[in-house]
This record gives sequence, C-alpha cells and structure tokens, in this order.
Amino acid sequence: MTDIKPALIERVGIEIIPESDRTAKPRDLFWPWFAANVSVFGMSYGSFVLGFGISFWQATIVSVIGIVVSFLLCGLIAIAGKRGSAPTMVLSRAAFGVHGQKVPGIVSWLTSIGWETFLAILAVLATATVITQLGGDGDSIALKITATVIVAALIVAASVLGYHTIMKLQSVLTWVTGIVTVLYIILAAPSIDIAAVMARPDGGIGHVIGALVMVMTGFGLGWINIAADWSRYQKRTASDGAIVAWNTIGGSIAPIILVVFGLLLAGSNDDLFNAVQADPVGALATILPVWVLVPFLLTAVLALVSGAVLGIYSSGLTLLSLGIRIPRPSAAAIDGVILTIGTIFVVFFATDFLGPFQSFLITLGVPLASWAGILIADILRRKKDYDDDALFDENGRYGAWDWTSIGTMIVTSAIGWGLVVNNFAEDAAWNNWQGYLLFLIGGKDGQWAYANLGVFFALVLSFAVTYFARAGKIRRQERA
Repeated sequence: MTDIKPALIERVGIEIIPESDRTAKPRDLFWPWFAANVSVFGMSYGSFVLGFGISFWQATIVSVIGIVVSFLLCGLIAIAGKRGSAPTMVLSRAAFGVHGQKVPGIVSWLTSIGWETFLAILAVLATATVITQLGGDGDSIALKITATVIVAALIVAASVLGYHTIMKLQSVLTWVTGIVTVLYIILAAPSIDIAAVMARPDGGIGHVIGALVMVMTGFGLGWINIAADWSRYQKRTASDGAIVAWNTIGGSIAPIILVVFGLLLAGSNDDLFNAVQADPVGALATILPVWVLVPFLLTAVLALVSGAVLGIYSSGLTLLSLGIRIPRPSAAAIDGVILTIGTIFVVFFATDFLGPFQSFLITLGVPLASWAGILIADILRRKKDYDDDALFDENGRYGAWDWTSIGTMIVTSAIGWGLVVNNFAEDAAWNNWQGYLLFLIGGKDGQWAYANLGVFFALVLSFAVTYFARAGKIRRQERA
C-alpha cells in the first residue's frame, strides 16, 4: 500500500501528515470499511428493519438505498481527509472554528466510545450464547472475564499501534470474516421460507421512512464522524471521485448482502425474528449445526472487534482534538480503558443498563447528523485544500468560533429532538422528553412517530443552511 516502512507504533496524532507519508491510494480505503462492516451483526438488521411492520420488498429497497446513501455521505467527508491530511474533527475546525470544533467534538467522542463499547459488549454476550450452544456454561463468570479480557486486549492493542497496523489487520480480517460469512449463508439458506417472507404485508409511508432512517444511522451515518481519519494518508492528488467511490463500495457491499439475507431469515421465522431483538448475534447461531459454531463465534467476535478498533482509534484522535496534550497511543489507550470498564460494568453489574445506554447514544445521533450536514456543505463549497496552519491557530483564517455553524447545530438539533421518540421508553424513561414537535404530524402515537424524522431534518436543514449562509464566508477564507 505504501512505498515506505512505517514504524510499528504510529506516533502521528492530530498534526498534519507529512507529505512523504501521504502515499495511500483511494482503493486502500476499501479494506477498513469492508472489514468493519462484514460482521454477521449486519444480518440482525433484517429483523430490525422488518420490525417497522413493512414487507420484504419495501425492506429490501430501503436497506439498499439507506446503506449506499449513508456510505456515500461518508465518502464526501473523506474528501476532507485528503485535502487537509488531518483527522475529521480537526478538519471540522474550518467550519466551526478552532475552539468551536470542541462542541461537535465532545458529541463525536461520546458517540464513538459509546458505540465501540456497545460492540465490545455484543462480542462478550455472543461468546456466552455460543458457548452455551456448545454445551458449556455460557453464564460462567470465568468465561465472561476471559472473553472480556481477550476482546478488550485486541481492541486496545490494535488502536494503540495505529493506522498502519489497523490497515494490515483489516485486510486480513476481511478475508477471514468474508469466507466464514459466506459459509454461514450457505448453511443457513435452507432455513428460508420464501412463502412466509412474501406473506408479510406492506407498511405505511411513515414506517418505510422510519426504516430508511434507521438503516442510514445504523450503517454509514454511524461512521461519518471518523470518515476523514482514514483518508488523511491519501496523496493530495488523489481523485475526489475515487475516494468517494471506494468508501461507498467498501462500506456498502457486505451490509447489502447481509441485511437482505437477514430479511429472508427473519421473515421466515418469527422465533428468530424475536430472538434477534434480545441477542442480535447469538440468536443467529441457533440455526447453525454445532460443528460450525466455533468458526462462527471467532468470526462474529473478530468482526465486532474490527469495528470497535476503528472507533477507538478515531475516538483517541478526537480526544486529542479537544485540547488534551498527550501522545496519540496514550489517547487510544485511555479510550480503550474506558471501553473495558464500560464493558465490565454492563456485562457483570448492570445488564439492565444496555437499553438506557443505547437510548443515550441514539439521542446523540441528532446533533451528530446536524454536524455532518454542516461539514458536508462546507466541503462541497470549498475549492482549495485546507490551510494547514490555520487549523491550529485561533487567529488564523478559520477563527476561534464560527457562530453560524454552532448556532445552526443547536437550532437544528432542537428541532430534530422534537421529531424523534425514545425507542427505550420503559428502560430509559428519563429520556422521554423527546418528540415535543410530533403533535404537528400526528403525535407520539401517529405513523410518523417512529420514523426518526428528526435525524433526517437535522442533516438536511444543517446542510441547506450552511450551503447558503456560509458560502460568502468560505470564499473569503479561501481568498485570505
């Protein structure tokens, strides 16, 4: 991939990548995005999508569109990485100001470390489920401790070693997880009942849009706050179109296949449909022969670890962008320790915390969608590379605070929270304050209530406001 031999541990933090190190090619972006999204967890989305009460064909259409469009948006963010050779949150200083970037930066850090902790928890729970199927004691404390230690060690070690190690790791994981996932599809295919799948009735437009937004947030939008981190080693001469294309292809191929297959499985078996809601990965193992459970377990855990590694690496960069002056490996290690503590807390002491935890993270999805809309509009308006020095200078062309962007994020987030409902109303009643604008379109019991329109509005409104309101300022910044 590169023409040089990088050090074992990546020392570069949030500073600009030296010209001599920018040797990656657009096609290199395929590996991290494919490996992070080839997880069998993707099949679980088949159950989640059908849970909106829509038919198989409706679910298939919204899944394909939602996955491709969401990773296309990631690809647009990745263009900034090539233009600035810095992490995503540092590049967003051009839109928010050198200090103003800390507002979305905190949201991004909480979201990244939260979802990666969730992936680690899923990996431990999946291990317990499969061990039980093999005849062992899946509830054994020793087993869960061992699983937690192994999962946490893999995530922390890879994220501390950094970019070059992760890129090599992801290319290996791509082949391993891809082969076993194909084997899973072959073995599980006989469980499909086409007649039962096609018998599911169509749902209303609100249910279809709700499923579409859920797919977008579950796939591409879930990664959008780190998209430029993986393109900052690209040559400045790399094609914007190629970067967008390889991001989209790498991120989309596996999820499309996995989700459609998951739709066929969940639509065939109501017991599996319900079981996936409680244990998304472990439930999928219940339809497999015993001899394949061990490779299935290893693949499922490795795929979840692969996704968590990307997130923890990037959350470490985001932590540095907030002003904490420590080496990058130390920042990744700190986030790894937080991930480990969070996993131990949920797995051993507070299993009823998982619902409230997801409720909190989904709430952060609204301001993150707003940030994405602002940054995408900013990227599309710019014609030149970023001013490297100004990204770190509050007196530079990007200034300290951009109140247009910050105000846009606050207002559109407030509108967005008013148009979503808490999906964990019983487990997280403290978060039921959302949805205060739904009375305008049928109320909290109407067909639009669970359409997650707030995420969509936050993204689109922020894009529109930024694209027009900041056009002049961006031109002045580029002339300065």
